[in-house]
Amino acid sequence: MTRVALINPNWSFDRSIYFGCRSPHLPLELGISGHYLQQAGHPMLLLDAHMFDLSFADLEAELRAFRPDIIVLTTAPTYLFWRCAPPELRVPQALALAVRDLAPMLVAVGPHGSTTPRAALKKLAVDIVVMGECEQSLLRLANGERDFAGLCFAQDSTIRVIGGPQAASFRDQPALAWPDGMVRRHHHHHHRFEAEPVGPGAEIEASRGCPYNCTFCAKENFRNLYRRRPTDVLLQEIDRLGEQGVEYIYFIDEIFLPNAELLEGLVSRALKFGVQTRIDLWKPDMLELLGRSGCVSIEAGVESLTPEGRAALAKNCKMTTDQLADRLVEARQHVPFVQANLIEVPEDDDPVVQSWRRRMQNAGVWANDPVPLYPYPGSPDYRKLWGEPDDFAWERAHKHYLAMFDKFSDVQEQRPAPLSALELQVAP
Repeated sequence: MTRVALINPNWSFDRSIYFGCRSPHLPLELGISGHYLQQAGHPMLLLDAHMFDLSFADLEAELRAFRPDIIVLTTAPTYLFWRCAPPELRVPQALALAVRDLAPMLVAVGPHGSTTPRAALKKLAVDIVVMGECEQSLLRLANGERDFAGLCFAQDSTIRVIGGPQAASFRDQPALAWPDGMVRRHHHHHHRFEAEPVGPGAEIEASRGCPYNCTFCAKENFRNLYRRRPTDVLLQEIDRLGEQGVEYIYFIDEIFLPNAELLEGLVSRALKFGVQTRIDLWKPDMLELLGRSGCVSIEAGVESLTPEGRAALAKNCKMTTDQLADRLVEARQHVPFVQANLIEVPEDDDPVVQSWRRRMQNAGVWANDPVPLYPYPGSPDYRKLWGEPDDFAWERAHKHYLAMFDKFSDVQEQRPAPLSALELQVAP
């Protein structure tokens, strides 16, 4: 029996290039891991410092009372943002330092260790870094295993990296049950704009991974292989959330593909939900069903307005730009909020982009000002520029990004700072 404490840090993003949402979300990777730990008989404590605004003193009091054998911390705010995590490790570094002496073993999970395990191990000063999807690896660590694929740790003055990032089976993941207190505090409705929240929000996974390989997507070392959960299990989890008062859920799937069985099951449940998807995969009849089943928000990856730009991003899109526009407008007839995501690429002329944005907005579809591309380690874009990520991959990508752009996206309120100014200085 191993006592395991799972901690989601109290995140802050001052001067970060972080593109994700700042609000607290359910820490799905820790919730899933906690389920498997408890199922195997291991006492588990889940501390969401972000959702409950816990200080280091609060965490210390909880940990001293629990007396963990293993403390686990994550380097990104929930599975939803592993693909666009804050590049800097400032927050998990400070947390690791604060809890270092409160358990015999300190373990880090997340995208940083999955892509650059040696650097993450050194920067965080943890005992073990888990590479890839973490739920099964954490269970094996709790069961006493120490030498299996997907781990990085120091041994005899060297660093061992065993195998590569691991993927969980996922299809057999049972319905999760979150504590009532956590759900009650989940006031945020991610990417919802058509109405003010009345009850709590939540996040859920219907699928994991993506069958596409767009150049900008940093998913190769975690959450890559596409898998889908059974509909009946998903609906059990959704019903549990509904019983807890949740009125809106967000599917964090890398790509929410058309799934008539799931959508038909949602029709009678009177829940609102949001998705991220590719609009070219949806036919008009499925868009009608999507709206009828409760979808109120679509975040659709268009990325570029030229065939050349989409080809450069390896979108593998069969539609023309006009056809994409028509499909977005069709979606807007059934779903109250539809967004077309755009990325800044050299193939797109800005006047053309701004004209297209106005055209879409006049039709009720929101199109963002194109976002400068960040070459995340673990993405094909990074590999095209520099090859496989090494111990300085995050520093290299960050320096390149700051040098390339003097204007940043409209989701960033401050000019991003260099990585050296955002992290505790531990040389990788």
